[in-house]
Amino acid sequence: MSNQLRVHAALFFVAVIYAANYSLSKDVMPRYMGPFGIVTLRIVGAVLFFTTIKYFVAPQDKIIGRADTVRSILCGVCGIGVNQLLFFSGLNLTSPISASLLQTIAPIIVVIASAVLLSEKITLPRVLGIAVGAAGAASLILSRNAQAAIYPHATLGNIFILANATVFGLYLVLVQPLMRKYHAFTVLSRIFLVGAVIAVPFGWREALTANYASFPLYIWLEIGYMVVFLTILAYLLNNWALKYASPALLGVYIYLQPVLAVLIAVVLGKDHFTWGKAGQAALIFLGVWLVSQKPKKAVVSEVAVETVQN
Repeated sequence: MSNQLRVHAALFFVAVIYAANYSLSKDVMPRYMGPFGIVTLRIVGAVLFFTTIKYFVAPQDKIIGRADTVRSILCGVCGIGVNQLLFFSGLNLTSPISASLLQTIAPIIVVIASAVLLSEKITLPRVLGIAVGAAGAASLILSRNAQAAIYPHATLGNIFILANATVFGLYLVLVQPLMRKYHAFTVLSRIFLVGAVIAVPFGWREALTANYASFPLYIWLEIGYMVVFLTILAYLLNNWALKYASPALLGVYIYLQPVLAVLIAVVLGKDHFTWGKAGQAALIFLGVWLVSQKPKKAVVSEVAVETVQN
């Protein structure tokens, strides 16, 4: 298999991993474990893995200096701790399809954050894209449909997911200098450790008091999936693929995630796709496409389309 095919295979596999999570997580919460308990298991598992691997592959590499230390803490707060708490809280309350569509707002947040923090230029198409994407997201958040009885708190859940996409978009801008300066495992071990400090106080009780003896085999497998595939393997594959893949190629696979999430959710009977959601999705995708039109001579943030991490 050529290296190019490996890149495509890695990115497609990551897209499938993220897409499947929207439906599989609904099996686990809230019946067997609350959202914060799941977050705790994910983050603690990732901390142990990345810290151990970092010890072997980059033992001398350390984040130094006040500026980089503060930046790494902010990345851990936005990209891991707050991000994961918001995501699973929102997914617990809303439908898989709504959550997956709202996640595509993240690239728009990246553009706004890049303009503020990195002084990147915002052109008229980007302004229009932000407006169109925001309109699609607002329509999705405020809409009520036949599933209102299933998800009575969907509006609050959608707001949590939008907030999750916002803080993750900010994280992508903040983490760029660290990823370029330090070994990937050095950065990942640090930000997951900070994320654990934020999230574990909220979720340790749910994680410890869950009735594990009552878990059927498929629930154990889905929890294992969220720790091993969703958290660890997805990060590893993305970091490898980013060495060879262009931002445009990564963007295609980001937009593929909600498409796969819809297919998986419908096949598993976790959600139903409606014409209303199709229109909202079209607005969001159009907004993201307009925002992705980079101004000439602009410095492009390579991590703007790195990943949509749950």
